[in-house]
Amino acid sequence: MLAQEVVAKYPGQVTFVSENFGASKLAEQFGIKRYPAVFVDDVLIAKPRDFGFFGDGENSGRYTPWKDPQNHQKFQKDLTRMIDLILSGKKEQAAKEYGTKEGPEEIQSLPNFSLTDLAGNPLTPDQVAGRVVVVEFWATWCPPCRSTLEWLASLRGKYGDNLAVLALNVESPEDDVRKMVGGMSQSLRWAITTPEVARAFGDIVAVPTLFLFDQQGKTAGVWYGAAPELHEQVEEKIGHLSKQAKVAASLK
Repeated sequence: MLAQEVVAKYPGQVTFVSENFGASKLAEQFGIKRYPAVFVDDVLIAKPRDFGFFGDGENSGRYTPWKDPQNHQKFQKDLTRMIDLILSGKKEQAAKEYGTKEGPEEIQSLPNFSLTDLAGNPLTPDQVAGRVVVVEFWATWCPPCRSTLEWLASLRGKYGDNLAVLALNVESPEDDVRKMVGGMSQSLRWAITTPEVARAFGDIVAVPTLFLFDQQGKTAGVWYGAAPELHEQVEEKIGHLSKQAKVAASLK
């Protein structure tokens, strides 16, 4: 990692620590809802949007486009300056230069969008109205995404038509997408997303990103990454929403 290369220049002075997303007290303190984020002590040097990814964030971040080696060098230069400031006792100055909160950007409901799925059929929110909806943003080059998608296919089998799963691919060649999808469950709706759709979901800066919406289209949860507790948390939420729907139906 680029950050580790910088840290290696400070033997005995600086230690590199990697925290799982969702288990970081610093991320919680600064309102970080996505990843990656980089801290030196408790000063935030780089937010998720600084690295960009898709939609709005693709080329508007401090280090975007991230694939450009010049932006790698810029990031390492900024990190080096941050470390030097803090080691020299100028933490307050470092915080003024870099320390800003990310702030929550989670959407409140299933946004309006229009895509064409891999089978050539229109894909819109109207088609999943009245159901619990999972929207998973994934990429072919993301190993955790495959296991998450396979698990979502099992949930689709468990809940049937009461659950809709939209698997929206980002930043992957179409040939690779079709090859991978061909060996997976067709009970999911597969589509390649666009920057416009990514922006409608608050932009996508990491994969996998999973959105859960209730039967009224309201956001029931958002998960970034593939934390160990992801499956348990999401399935618990889906089960709760399904029970609520059954109770409501029995009262009519």
